[in-house]
Amino acid sequence: MDGAAATRTDNLRIDPLRLWESLMDMASIGATPKGGVRRLTLTEVDRRGRDHFRDLCEREGLSVTVDAIGNMFARREGRDRARKPVLFGSHLDSQPSGGKFDGALGVLAGLELIRTLNEAGMETEAPLVLCNWTDEEGSRFGHSLMGSGVWAGVYPLSKAYGLADAEGTTVEAALEAIGYKGAQPAEAFPADSYFELHIEQGPILEAEGTTIGIVTGAQAQVWYDAVLRGRDSHAGTTPPSARRDALVGAAQIIALVDRMMRARGEAGRGTVGQLQVIPNSRNVVPGEVRFSVEFRHPDDAELAAIAEEFPRAAQAIAAERGLGLSLTELFRIRAQPFDPACIALVSEAARRHGFSAREIVSGAGHDAVYVARRVPTAMIFIPCREGLSHNEEESILPDHAAAGAQVLFDAVLARANRKLP
Repeated sequence: MDGAAATRTDNLRIDPLRLWESLMDMASIGATPKGGVRRLTLTEVDRRGRDHFRDLCEREGLSVTVDAIGNMFARREGRDRARKPVLFGSHLDSQPSGGKFDGALGVLAGLELIRTLNEAGMETEAPLVLCNWTDEEGSRFGHSLMGSGVWAGVYPLSKAYGLADAEGTTVEAALEAIGYKGAQPAEAFPADSYFELHIEQGPILEAEGTTIGIVTGAQAQVWYDAVLRGRDSHAGTTPPSARRDALVGAAQIIALVDRMMRARGEAGRGTVGQLQVIPNSRNVVPGEVRFSVEFRHPDDAELAAIAEEFPRAAQAIAAERGLGLSLTELFRIRAQPFDPACIALVSEAARRHGFSAREIVSGAGHDAVYVARRVPTAMIFIPCREGLSHNEEESILPDHAAAGAQVLFDAVLARANRKLP
């Protein structure tokens, strides 16, 4: 690219109002009465969101392909078609009572990037590919980062296809039902890099009055499904000595999760977010409880210690109360550092525009965590009000959305237009 073209690219600015309108339009698909969204993955509402996204991309002249796990890739050709594409994006699925911006910000900021280039008649050296990853949330089928995980080869497509929701619908059946079981292989293709813009989903940036989070990596995670079995019995006639109360045992294990988290200080994370009590009758001693457990920590060694300690301590609690505990480790994700060169591009873009910025480690899992196993990756965070996410009241400022999109724009273009060795 010649010097004049480079200067023109450096001076390009995204359209903040157009970006915000795109976010609000997408938020109308699956909108909830409390101002959030419910776009559970691979549902009819998700299909509407995907169709809308595809239509917007095709209007901008992008070619849209779908792989076998439903990941969507919208490609804009570059001047040098032999170069590997620069990827960017996020996800459009939501939690059951999710917010407008979790995931959607990264996808629609990527669309705004494309629109800005098209409006200016600019061509990048490398091709660009905007991604919408399938089932980042994991709220329907119990396995987060599904599409990016299959793409990156973390687990096989057959495993993902066999996962089922609470009604017994499998991932494969759901993909077929909404018409997004694509023909393209669900596997990593050659790519230069990946950038993802996301709301922080935590309180740090807002508390510090910082606009841009330069994400250096993501913390390690381990998830479990737990089933604790005792014996149903009459609440009025069963004395303490005869009780095998699964809910009391579950309460002790939940307290264990909390103790183990707090023992790690402010870096520790431990959560039980799902709980199912059986038979769930007010005058029956619960005979079975099913619940989720997850731990997170930025240090792999510390998470490994947790994963060794927790099953042993939980089994001891169950044995002491005469209960049977089935504990299934769903997956374990190692801490994932991001690429220094890509991180530097994010940092430089924030500096160039005068945005306050700081380095930060992601507390949440994102598609970038798995994509980073295949290609150089970086993330950009912006603040969200009170750090609130996975909640219908999730909120961001339009100015922050615009700042994040501008940093994404600059970083992607710098990577796509860089001189190769």
